[in-house]
Formats: sequence, structure tokens, C-alpha cells
Amino acid sequence: MDHRHIIAILRGITPEEAVPICTVLVDAGITLIEVPLNSPNAVDSIGRAASALGDRAEIGAGTVLTEEDVRAVAGAGGTFIVSPDTNPAVISETVRLGLKSYPGVFSPTDAFAAIRAGATGLKFFPAEVLGAKGIKAMKAVLPPALPLYAVGGANPDNFHEFFDVGCAGFGLGTYIFKPGMSAGDVAERAALAVAAYDKGRPQ
Repeated sequence: MDHRHIIAILRGITPEEAVPICTVLVDAGITLIEVPLNSPNAVDSIGRAASALGDRAEIGAGTVLTEEDVRAVAGAGGTFIVSPDTNPAVISETVRLGLKSYPGVFSPTDAFAAIRAGATGLKFFPAEVLGAKGIKAMKAVLPPALPLYAVGGANPDNFHEFFDVGCAGFGLGTYIFKPGMSAGDVAERAALAVAAYDKGRPQ
């Protein structure tokens, strides 16, 4: 399954909203969807979305802090783990269970700790603080094929800045979803994000 490297971060979503919101995202072309575990009944939301859309999308979890969390997400049908730090135990357990691991990093020390533990890709967070220049400087010493994601401040207006320094993609949080948004609101923002991504990504 091919995916655009756009991760929709649905912080605060409820289980009742999960399938309708995830469906409009997938229909718009965003097929990597993260439910942070500090959302209400997050594992239930992941399970519902994975059951309904697992043949069309990858549903994962964010704000994953423990190995127990990783196992719960895997049990619900989740396929990737986004963690806010580079906890080697969380990364290793993710890899052991066959899930993809995207830990958050802010420095070369973080990045190489994550790589050594088996990370699939790196989440540069907060990207608005690091800036494109900071990411460019770090990318010079990282494995060229490792996908890098700008998260925290990335939006369709600045995708090109991060593409230019070698990022593969983005995590979109409050831009794409905030509690109280309708499915129509999310669909509209998702369409704008997909258009900007397709226009800006290197060929």
C-alpha cells in the first residue's frame, strides 16, 4: 500500500467520531492516521478505525510512552507507533511486534539513539522551533534513506520549506483536526494538505 507521507494527528477524537473522520481523510488521500493515546478511549478509536479502514489506511497511535501501550495498540490492530521521545524500550517493542516506529527527536543525539533502537523514521518536533535550517543541518549526518517528518508547525503553506531540506513528509495536528470539527471541516483541510503535498514533493 503506497501512502503520501502525511500523518493526520487526531488528538482529542472520540471513538464515535473515529470512523467518520478517518473515512473522510482516507477519501481525501491521507492514509496515515494517528490517534494520540491521551485522547478519550484512544485504543477503542484505533480499533474501530483499523477494523473499518485497515485495507485502505494505516492506523497508529501517538504519545506512546510505555511498552504496555505498544502492546495495546498492536492488539487493537494499529500498525505504527509515534512516540514523543526516543525511549529505546518503546522503539524495540514496536519493532519486535512488527509495527513501524516514528519517535520524536530534536537533536543528533536523539536521532542516533532512535536509529540504533530500530526506528522506521524520525519525527522532528517541534519543527517550528528547529526550523528548516536546523533539520537540514542534522540531515547531513543522518542515513540518506531514512524518512524524516516535520511535526509541530508544518502546514500546507510551508511544506515546500521542509521538502527543500530533505523531509519526506509531515505530521498535521491542529491544522487537520481539533475537537468539535465536523467531518466536512476535516475533509476540506485534508484536500488542501494533499494538494500542497502533491504540488511540492520532489519527483
